[in-house]
Amino acid sequence: MKTGKNSNVKGNKSTAFTAEERASMKARIQEQKGKADGDSALLAAIEKMPAPYRTMGERLHAIIMANAPSLEAKTWYGLPAYAKAGKIVCYMRMNPKPPFNDRYMTFGFNEAANLDEDNLWPIAFALKKLTAAEEASIIALVKKSVS
Repeated sequence: MKTGKNSNVKGNKSTAFTAEERASMKARIQEQKGKADGDSALLAAIEKMPAPYRTMGERLHAIIMANAPSLEAKTWYGLPAYAKAGKIVCYMRMNPKPPFNDRYMTFGFNEAANLDEDNLWPIAFALKKLTAAEEASIIALVKKSVS
């Protein structure tokens, strides 16, 4: 049996894949396991929000899924979030308990969002009420973020 750097077998352990490739495969398996209930986990996270933010979270979820159907619903650090190609694009946060002590909902975007403009642009928004005007702004931002 051949062993060494270019061998496919080293002792009883296969070396057909590098450590990085094996780690990538394990990560993908975990993503696939989480993907099956991503929408359920996200809705459960929204359900934990206090009223009236729970209703706003449900409405935001509907807006995001209707205007960016390519995004995958999931949770991110327990927050309702939406991903594209495995990267979080946007999220919402409303947790009035420590350590957050939120007094309003935050709707934010991560680096995967295609919102870059010039040298400065907003990536998180305080949301106290969701009216037609806010919905229109969020729809435009969500559409742009996945463009």
